[in-house]
Amino acid sequence: MSQILSSPIPALNAMKKYPSELFYKGNLDLLERPKVSIVGTRRPSIYTQNFTYNIAKALAKRGVCIVSGVAMGVDAIAHSGAGTGNTIAVVANGLNLRYPAINKELIESIENNGLMLSQFNDGFRATGWSFVVRNELVVALGDMLIVTEAELNSGSMRSVEYALKMGKEIFVLPQRLNESSGTNSLLREGKATAIVDVELFASRFGQAASSDIQKDDFFYFCQALPTFDDTVAKFGDRVYEAELEGMVTIHNGIVRLQ
Repeated sequence: MSQILSSPIPALNAMKKYPSELFYKGNLDLLERPKVSIVGTRRPSIYTQNFTYNIAKALAKRGVCIVSGVAMGVDAIAHSGAGTGNTIAVVANGLNLRYPAINKELIESIENNGLMLSQFNDGFRATGWSFVVRNELVVALGDMLIVTEAELNSGSMRSVEYALKMGKEIFVLPQRLNESSGTNSLLREGKATAIVDVELFASRFGQAASSDIQKDDFFYFCQALPTFDDTVAKFGDRVYEAELEGMVTIHNGIVRLQ
């Protein structure tokens, strides 16, 4: 059974109207991490499938939480690439319904390891308008939006409209001519930036964490490039210890993971 989220989520203030209610299942600590939203077509090419998975995986290795809508295609691949413990799934139905049925096992794994969110109470079945509501929430939660493949008149391009209104950075995969007309138009109009190197793109969140680095609150806090003063205020001497260990560097008043 889902629970009602009582604590406010500052990122959702970017929405046209803050949700009157939010229901959840899973780990609310994921809301405190750096987050990237990934959306796209339900019928991605093999190229898009591979790079969606690789991007999500590279970001998750750096402590970034992937946000998507757990639909078929790009959404499900993004959740899987991140690992279900590093992902937030936003749905257009009540959380007691695992929809779409083809992703039932993935949804169950996210319930147990990650975080499920919905604006709809248990028993609510998805409708056309509830997917639009879902899309806005997906975009608002992320620090940026990645659209890996989308046609011009698709739901993913509605998500782009939300991102533009919210002032979010938009990134896309470079695609062949006459394919993914939506993302190609974003590049042509200068509204999005192409991801031409997965590791280079992901490195904006720091280097991939090795297995011996403790992924705790300090690690996730530093992924957001905090100021030195804010880091000391929150963690005290831990920042000095991390610098001596080579885990972080401090440059121009900013703390960066190594």
